[in-house]
Amino acid sequence: MEPSVFTYGEKLPDQVDRIARLSETQLDLLSDIREIYRDRAALEREYAAKLQVLAKKTLEKKSKKVASAVLGDEPTKDWNEDTLNQSTLVNMYNKIIGSTVNIAQDHINLSDSLSTQVVDVLKALETKYEDNGKKQAQFYQKLLADRDRVYNERLKSKQKYDEECEELETYRQKQDRAQDDKHADRAAKQYEQQQTDVMNAKNVFLIATRVANKTKTRFYTEDLVTLENQYQHLQTHFIAKFSSTLHHAQALQLTHQDALKNHISSVEMSLNEIDTKKDQELFIEHNVRPFTSPSDWMFEPCTSHYDTGEMSVEPTAKIYLQNKLSKCRSKLQDLLPLLDAKRNEATQLSKVITAYTQNQSLGKVDEVIEDYLDAQHQASLYENSKTILEAEIDTITTALAGDEGSQSPHSFKSSSFTIPTECGYCGSSIWGLSKQGKTCKLCGLSVHSKCELKVPAECTGSRGSRHKASDSLSRTASILSRTTSKASSVAATPIPTPSSFAQTDLQTPHEEYPKARVMFDFTPTSPFELAIREGTTVHVLEEDDGSGWVKVADRVGEKGLVPATYIELSDSHAITPIEAPAPGHAQGSGKFGTSANHCPKFFRSYRLSGRHKVRGIYEYQAQGPDELNIQKGGSIELTSGPTGGEYYADGWWEGINANGQKGIFPSNYVELMSTIP
Repeated sequence: MEPSVFTYGEKLPDQVDRIARLSETQLDLLSDIREIYRDRAALEREYAAKLQVLAKKTLEKKSKKVASAVLGDEPTKDWNEDTLNQSTLVNMYNKIIGSTVNIAQDHINLSDSLSTQVVDVLKALETKYEDNGKKQAQFYQKLLADRDRVYNERLKSKQKYDEECEELETYRQKQDRAQDDKHADRAAKQYEQQQTDVMNAKNVFLIATRVANKTKTRFYTEDLVTLENQYQHLQTHFIAKFSSTLHHAQALQLTHQDALKNHISSVEMSLNEIDTKKDQELFIEHNVRPFTSPSDWMFEPCTSHYDTGEMSVEPTAKIYLQNKLSKCRSKLQDLLPLLDAKRNEATQLSKVITAYTQNQSLGKVDEVIEDYLDAQHQASLYENSKTILEAEIDTITTALAGDEGSQSPHSFKSSSFTIPTECGYCGSSIWGLSKQGKTCKLCGLSVHSKCELKVPAECTGSRGSRHKASDSLSRTASILSRTTSKASSVAATPIPTPSSFAQTDLQTPHEEYPKARVMFDFTPTSPFELAIREGTTVHVLEEDDGSGWVKVADRVGEKGLVPATYIELSDSHAITPIEAPAPGHAQGSGKFGTSANHCPKFFRSYRLSGRHKVRGIYEYQAQGPDELNIQKGGSIELTSGPTGGEYYADGWWEGINANGQKGIFPSNYVELMSTIP
């Protein structure tokens, strides 16, 4: 043990107590560190036990799932454990489980080593150091006792000397008093003897003082110095042994870490050996099955109706097919650019995945893979829609045999109808805010959604040519449709979904019909009628056409005719005046919110020959170059002639504004003022 340059005895005189407390504190520190390793050993053992449980559970799960994960649920070939071990994925799984088991054992070994080679050694060192400290303390107390004994001997000799001196004085006084006494000789002898005792006591005191001084000098210059240096040597030895033991603890942990690294490296090697292609080939080998493509479906006639598998090309059916063909071609034309864009997007993302895989610092490859799969999925769905549309086009084209009609299709857009409007195809009313009707944005023809494909594709592209009594067409839906389209065009147009291109028109579009409350019970007397009960709610499918009957549907979907007087329309669908009515639903004053067919007789007879002026009662913004703006309170002069003025069209009048501009406007936005002579 190499001595220190500075010694306690030289630099710290008479500080044994402080040095002893330092040793005690170091001993407490050793005890705390020993407890760290003791608890660490316990944790290692506990962790090892949990790893063993984990490995056992994992092994049980593996035995249940590994065959399905490698060969599938129903392999077609016999297999055994060796077959499973051919899978690189299984080998990796086995390595992970084996590594977990080995790591658990390594933690147990570390726990044992820490307990026996660190904790127990530190405990022995602690005991030894504690014993040495006690011996040093006992020796220090012995030195103090010996010193104090010498000090006490001096004090006793001093006390003896003082007592002898006092007694000498007493004998002197007695001698002085006994000079003439018969005891004078005796007193003189006692005095002389006492003088001798005083001199002896003095010598003893001087010797004791000399001894005490020598003892003091030795105590502080030799004994304490030696004792303090012994403490220093013990501390040096203790710290060296303590440090050596902790070095050994670190070596044990490094060895443990090396073992863990070896296990991790073993698993990493198995990961590098994973061969997806090889595993897939193993799966294919054990799942080869004969496959026959499903046969094509054929036409299945109804059991109660004789029919053939030929396409129906009668005039009405042909119109439907012609419209559907036009619609399919339009959808396909819109679909192809989207499909090409998705294909290109998937191709570009594939290149990005390759670049990111080779250099992961470029970006997160997982996010790009998600985008790539989304693009692939979208492209696949677009392909499905393309297949459906092409199949429909091929089938219809073959059936029509070149007779594709005038190919002037209407440009129908969904519309809302706040006031009953007559369908241009079936003649029944369109009514409701749920967009159950459509209006051609070119010619203004309004039809039910279900009637859209039944209308001949003969759009004139002009609104004026359609206003015949037989057409009974309303400008309202067109204006609403154009207004809606104009408003919606401001917002961003959403990208069509793949399924939107493949939606079939064979099914009847969902429509919302006005609700009515049944006022009286009705029992049908023919198969065309429907039984209804008082208090129930029905949907009005077709209004009264003057026959006194309406067609309704009950809650379960049964349909039939019922007396019009037996039901009452619900308030939510009742016809009520509105603040600013939709243009074109009524001829004449805007104070009547009804169509021309429901307009009071006195109002319909108000059309006069000659020219009239009207005053705007609502603001109206022209929706096209052939229309006029209406200012509230502003006046417009009606044109004359059989097709001018109030005779222009159903719900639309023609006039000249104050600027001399000629155009049409909705009749229910104005009121008549006077006749111009």
